[in-house]
Parts: sequence; C-alpha cells; structure tokens
Amino acid sequence: MPTQNELPLLHSNKYSADLACGHCDGVIRHEPWCITQNASVRYAYQVITDPTHLSLADHLILHALGVTWTAQKIRLKPR
Repeated sequence: MPTQNELPLLHSNKYSADLACGHCDGVIRHEPWCITQNASVRYAYQVITDPTHLSLADHLILHALGVTWTAQKIRLKPR
C-alpha cells in the first residue's frame, strides 16, 4: 500500500534537463546569444558581413556555380 510520502514514478512536466540546448542550456527557449555559439552559423554571419572570411573551398564552389562573392558598396542617390 503506497504511502503519501512516496514520489510519483513519472513527472508530469514534459521538459527535462536532458532536452536543454547544448549552447545556452535553454529548455523551452534559447538565449538571444545562443545562435552565435554554433560554428556553422557564426561562419555564415561572418561571410555575410565580410566576404574575406569565405573559405577557399567555399570560394571554389561558388566560383564553379558562377557566383562572385564580394563586398558591395551601397551608393546613396542624392535627392
């Protein structure tokens, strides 16, 4: 006969620590800075902001596809 001091075998909360993000430990939501901890995503952001970060392999792949990955200067038109 179970006593009232016994804990239930299953917890009703569907979230647990083993489901936490490996970067920010977020279980339900990620921290705002979390995305920068992923090396692939960080590389993509760096390449977007500065084309000199593009690796040689990626440069060759883009070249083979006919893509030129360069910085573009934005020209403001006078009104």
